[in-house]
Amino acid sequence: MNPAKIRELLEQVQSGSTTVEDALGTLKDLPFADLGYAVVDHHRALRLGVPEVILGEAKTAAQIVGIAGELVRTGQNVLVTRLDAAKAEEVCAAVPAFRYHAMARVATFEQTPIPQLGTRAVAVVSAGTSDLPVAEECGETLRMLGAKVERIYDVGVAGIHRLLHRRQVLDAMGVIIVVAGMEGALASVVGGLVESPVIAVPTSVGYGAALGGIAALLGMLTSCASGITVVNIDNGFGAAFAAARILRAGART
Repeated sequence: MNPAKIRELLEQVQSGSTTVEDALGTLKDLPFADLGYAVVDHHRALRLGVPEVILGEAKTAAQIVGIAGELVRTGQNVLVTRLDAAKAEEVCAAVPAFRYHAMARVATFEQTPIPQLGTRAVAVVSAGTSDLPVAEECGETLRMLGAKVERIYDVGVAGIHRLLHRRQVLDAMGVIIVVAGMEGALASVVGGLVESPVIAVPTSVGYGAALGGIAALLGMLTSCASGITVVNIDNGFGAAFAAARILRAGART
């Protein structure tokens, strides 16, 4: 249940086209629905402006389908993250309207228009092609959150001229998300070039002492570029959600 649906329901009660009893029936599932294995938070869209998102990684296909069905039943769009191909095949067979994005490892179900967040886009900047799964998770999440997305891929510091070539595009962005593994230096470079908020996503890409993304994480946390925000390793979803919060706050001012 989102703010637009609640407003529509209240206006129907006010006009007399819906009875108070019928409205109470519609609202009976707020604030949540207990499925036994999951308690679906129907109130989240009212609090945050975004419905509950399903983390698919440790859930069974049946659990994902059950939670998604509850969100769909109440008129909400659905985003499932960290969904591998085998599990996605089962989910999409059960709910054919799901669309699976293999690179991003996300599935989406869209049944209502997604309100757009402001006029400025969010840039998703990746250091290398190996970072694309995290970058695409970020991009697809941003799309479901209503943000315009500008993808700038494979512009890492090993060939810094590739990034500088896109300088004017970066300057026009509302928020910039930098996705990088190895030593994570790209976030510092971008943070030193632009005025917009920069969110850094360390990835688990890299050899030996990269330590599964810890080297990039520590490098981003200790960046000499002031004011960079850093999320957890491979957390493209978290970076996208943070960017959407920034855009939403800016739209209210």
